[in-house]
Amino acid sequence: MAFVVTENCIKCKFTDCVDVCPVDCFHEGPNFLVIDPDECIDCTLCEPECPANAIFAEDELPAGQEMFIKLNAELAKQWPVITEVQSPLPDADDWNGKPDKLKLLEK
Repeated sequence: MAFVVTENCIKCKFTDCVDVCPVDCFHEGPNFLVIDPDECIDCTLCEPECPANAIFAEDELPAGQEMFIKLNAELAKQWPVITEVQSPLPDADDWNGKPDKLKLLEK
């Protein structure tokens, strides 16, 4: 079981989680991060570090976020690994907690 980045990361892209990951399983897209399920070792370190509360264990996903399991796996194959903390998107705080952001995901 891997951890999954969910919808609330879209348009925020806080990278606090990247800093604590011991296996570099995060991948970076234009406005979203994903976790490579093949690399994730379920260490649980990233989940409490996410300021957007967007990271969940697969079996604890909130209702309606199940599609992010497949999305994380697909995009991790396309996007580069991110290993260092970066600044969040400029308006991340404005987007944090807003619903229905999936349509805003940039691939």
